[in-house]
Amino acid sequence: MPTAGQDPVATPRVSATTPPTPRSAGTPSAPPSTRSWLRKWRRTTQPTPPDLSDGLTARSEHRTSLLDRNPFQIGFFLTIGALAAFGLVQTVISLKTVVVLVMLSLAIALGLNPVVEWFHHRGVRRGVAVLLVALAVISVLTLAGWALVPVITEQVNVLLLQAPGYLENLRQNPQIAAFDAQFHVIDKAVTYLASGELLGGLFGGLVGAGQVVAGVVFSVIITTVLTLYFLTTLPMIKEVIYQVAPASRRPRVKYLANEMFKRVGGYVSGLFIVVLIAMSVAYLFLNIVGLTQYALALTVVVGMFAFVPLVGTTISMIIVSIVAFSTSPTTGLITLVFFLAYQQFDAYFIQPRIFSHSVQIPAVLVMLAAISGGLLLGFVGAVLAIPTTAALLLLYREVLVPHLDRT
Repeated sequence: MPTAGQDPVATPRVSATTPPTPRSAGTPSAPPSTRSWLRKWRRTTQPTPPDLSDGLTARSEHRTSLLDRNPFQIGFFLTIGALAAFGLVQTVISLKTVVVLVMLSLAIALGLNPVVEWFHHRGVRRGVAVLLVALAVISVLTLAGWALVPVITEQVNVLLLQAPGYLENLRQNPQIAAFDAQFHVIDKAVTYLASGELLGGLFGGLVGAGQVVAGVVFSVIITTVLTLYFLTTLPMIKEVIYQVAPASRRPRVKYLANEMFKRVGGYVSGLFIVVLIAMSVAYLFLNIVGLTQYALALTVVVGMFAFVPLVGTTISMIIVSIVAFSTSPTTGLITLVFFLAYQQFDAYFIQPRIFSHSVQIPAVLVMLAAISGGLLLGFVGAVLAIPTTAALLLLYREVLVPHLDRT
């Protein structure tokens, strides 16, 4: 029974087997308030169980099977997830043009980056190097447009005016004359060209032509701005990509990202070289065989279709050969044989030498990538499909295959 003024909590319990601890006469007893404070301090400073084991235990104890959940709850969350996925896909489809322009700008920036790095390694600041490269490219394009557009316009007009006569000359061939007598193909083509419906059918009239021009100007401006931005901030963009990876895997990610950038940029740079060689050879040949009045216009046609993988050189060869056949059967035959030979030379000698270090993918994948990219995104998709496939093939060889070998 505690005495008056003594804390009942602080009173030690005396059992029948354990005798109370004797207290020396000279040792003062601790005040009850001190004992209470000391016990509270000891109780609040005791070590707690580890968070990991506690969390795992809590999670393991509160696991619930999907079959035990309310079906309405399951259906609600599945519906919300499906709607969110559908909305995301629709957003990406709506922004397809912007995504394509961003990808094209990044690819052009990676293609021009070696020139910027060349200036930068020689002591020129990166911003100044980007400005020099941009001014050089804009100057070349401006001079080329100022020199070529009037001549090309004149030659295209002459070609369109003389096209009906060229089509009439095709009837001198007995086989073509018999085919035209049955199906009247040449008469329909001459009527179509003479009526002026060609331009209206291509652009949908004056309003359609204005929309096409406005769209092209908008795309060119956006692509130019994005390309300059990517060229200027390319090192910072790479660092942001590297920081996304964990620190233990950052060197590996850095290597893979640099290889992917190198392959995309190498393909774009090599593609410009291939197109320049094709245009130079075509211009020289057309002047040699006597197609001087159409040489520049047909050279531009060859250069435009040279950007299209696989089928571009074949389409340009057919167009140039038709024009050559319309002037002279002998000239047309020589033109066809020459472009066939150059197509083989380009496919088996020029492009393997240029793309040997940047794009290393099988021919079947090149064909499938070009066709798929063209069907999905048009001309730009066909151009970007090959370097994208090369980057994915790099990830397959460097990441997936070693992972499968380890497991």
